[in-house]
Amino acid sequence: MQPALTLRPIGFLATHKQVKFQALHQPAEDQPERNVLELLPELGYRQALQDLAGFSRIWLLWWFHRNTTWRPLVLPPRGPAQRRGLFATRSPHRPNPIGLTAVQLLGIEGRKLILGPCDLVDGTPVLDIKPYIPGYDAFPDATGGWTEAVEAALAEPPKFAVQFASLAQTQAEWLLSEWQVDFRPRLIELLALDPTPHRTRRIRRRGDTLRTIGCGAWKAVFTVAGEVVTILALEPGYPIRLLHKSTDAEAADRKAQLACWARWPKQLR
Repeated sequence: MQPALTLRPIGFLATHKQVKFQALHQPAEDQPERNVLELLPELGYRQALQDLAGFSRIWLLWWFHRNTTWRPLVLPPRGPAQRRGLFATRSPHRPNPIGLTAVQLLGIEGRKLILGPCDLVDGTPVLDIKPYIPGYDAFPDATGGWTEAVEAALAEPPKFAVQFASLAQTQAEWLLSEWQVDFRPRLIELLALDPTPHRTRRIRRRGDTLRTIGCGAWKAVFTVAGEVVTILALEPGYPIRLLHKSTDAEAADRKAQLACWARWPKQLR
């Protein structure tokens, strides 16, 4: 058996993404976003940033600190429900849970790197930083394997129309106005593409006619008739007994979820 390697973070990332659902599989660079990587006050780290300011992008090498297991075959969230070899995917569940992301470098303030959109959750440990060099790091003619067929399918117009029933619309407006929580755009995007049950996309059956989809800390209950998806209700993702035992740091949107349970107790399971 090979000896273990010892890795130490050089810093930690501060973002507004508390749950994995908020961290898209690829950063949405058309949306303004400010993230901060603060390096630890170790001897040499600040000096090591010298000359980096001239690069518009950097590579972050980081640790999937919330994942503890891996499997050789995985079910990617994009495309049909077909398992792929782990090393042909970017699944976070890896033998060594190391991630790699190219991110915009907006500025450097002491030991803090100001970064643009990224796909990392708050508190992610960063192991290393490397400059992105366009002449060496970009290969426009490279082939994408099985992902090319998936991208072609995703480029087609959505196959399903998504509508909100009265209760779901009321709940969505209440969440936005009272708690600044709004996952409707992502919810519509996912369901318009394919509302069929899929473990990685967190779509499951509930009884004979209903389905649910997990959206971060929340769920949506919906039905499918032909090519129309009707969202019937929005639900907290955490059971009420767990919310009462948890802290705000342990359960995302905890106060909003407790308020939702109190406002619609008969509609929520």
